[in-house]
Amino acid sequence: MRNLLPILLVALTACATPSSQGTEKGGLVPLRLDEEALSSAYTPRRMALLVGISEFDDPHWRGLRYPAKDATDLAAAMLDPARGRFDQVRVLTRPEETTRAAILAALRELRKQAHRPDDVVVVYFSAHGTLARDATGELRRFLVTRDASYRAIAQTALSMDMLKAEFDALSSRRRLLVLASCHSGNGKSLLPKELEKELSGVKSGFYARPLEESSRASMVFAACDWGETAREDEGLRNDIYTHFLVEGLGGGADRNTDGAVTATEAHDYARRRTFAFTEGRQRPSAEILEVGADPVVLSGNIARTGRPELFSYNPRLDGFTLKVDGETRTELPGGAAVTPGKRTVELTKGDAVLMRRDVEVSAGERLPLEQLLSEAFPRRSLSLLGGMFTFADARSRKELLPLAPEVAVSLRLEDRPLRDFGLLFDVGFSTGRRALQLQPDDEISFRYTTFSAGMALPYLWRWERLTLFAGPRVAALYLGRSFEVDTFVSGQRFFTVSPGVVGGMVVRVGERLELMTQAQLMLTYVVVDGEGQAVGFTGGWAGVGYRF
Repeated sequence: MRNLLPILLVALTACATPSSQGTEKGGLVPLRLDEEALSSAYTPRRMALLVGISEFDDPHWRGLRYPAKDATDLAAAMLDPARGRFDQVRVLTRPEETTRAAILAALRELRKQAHRPDDVVVVYFSAHGTLARDATGELRRFLVTRDASYRAIAQTALSMDMLKAEFDALSSRRRLLVLASCHSGNGKSLLPKELEKELSGVKSGFYARPLEESSRASMVFAACDWGETAREDEGLRNDIYTHFLVEGLGGGADRNTDGAVTATEAHDYARRRTFAFTEGRQRPSAEILEVGADPVVLSGNIARTGRPELFSYNPRLDGFTLKVDGETRTELPGGAAVTPGKRTVELTKGDAVLMRRDVEVSAGERLPLEQLLSEAFPRRSLSLLGGMFTFADARSRKELLPLAPEVAVSLRLEDRPLRDFGLLFDVGFSTGRRALQLQPDDEISFRYTTFSAGMALPYLWRWERLTLFAGPRVAALYLGRSFEVDTFVSGQRFFTVSPGVVGGMVVRVGERLELMTQAQLMLTYVVVDGEGQAVGFTGGWAGVGYRF
């Protein structure tokens, strides 16, 4: 170490000494930075990739009239200094730009350029959509690229799975995918004849909305709902949804009047007008996560604090109507701006009222309706239950305890420790007199007491007023028996802790009251008359609960 010290001193001296061209020894070299260039390097960018495919190599795909115009019209709105103010918009409409390979290359180039988490990135497609089976026989969604073959869709078209993978690879937290296409066999869609024949006998359940487009911190807008038709219109000279989307970027979609049009505002504007224009035959849809925390501004600047907004894009609330102060504001999914202050908020479907709450909202606040729902309905419940306790196997019922009545108390905490999970605590008690049939004509009477205490972590499935739950459970069981034979009294005690499962159902019958059923099956080990045996015990309860 002593030998190394001079070497280190020499090295440090050399690092502190300027080059031979300097005029002062040991002086600092001034570093001049361009503040404008430095600020630009760290400023979030706004980029878009817009694809419009009107013509196709394979004559089986009929040509579309307006996809190229859709893409160029949207690009003009995005590049307009008075509207979108996007830094970079790339439009792919020429034949050589709309092959599958060219589109994938453009997506990968966009991924390299949009590498900041706060960059705003928009990817838009106006094209035919179709369905086909992949190599495993699974039905998949595809966008028809210029070079897609009608007889080899899975091998030549751009699959939604592939598009999703490229979209998810973007670093941006503010990303939006817009699909002006459909996969229903009508409008901007074509299906192979054999697939169309196969699906003709499938009822509408086939058209359940897929979840594949939804990914973390992203938004996916579709020109129509799954199973519906995306339409072009000769009068509008555009895809209908795209026409109103572009129109909304002009400022008409700014529902909270803060000076900016966000992605959700633009979609809701286009969705309502598309629905009205097509007389309800086309319903644009959205898959959105984390929109409340990180809005994507598509047009304008946030110049002032906007009005409060109430919104929901949760599929569980699709079809519900949002009312504010008794006035119908919008049908979900969607949102509405309201006047600051104390408001009465309702969610209804037909004559049924899911929620009615008085809330105080302030300027600039964006309030998810799911939050109001979670606050409106207490997430704790205490239930008084009655039912039966028994052992699962005949031998245990014969030697230990026959079927016996039981009372129980259950405490349920919802969304603990994670959302859609619960903590379930219960205690059960039973006592009485039973008899064991040792021989056909020999019966012995005994008094028994059982006590059980369980804890479970079930998953919760919730639909409006119905909740189903199931999950693992751990329970402790005490069983005491006392026998009286002539003047001789003897007793036995068993105690065990065992694993098992629990399941049940809850039906809300009011704001606070609920009906609950619960059943459990446990596996344990006991010693009877010196012989160990594995036994299962179970119980089924039903009763009334109170939410608090």
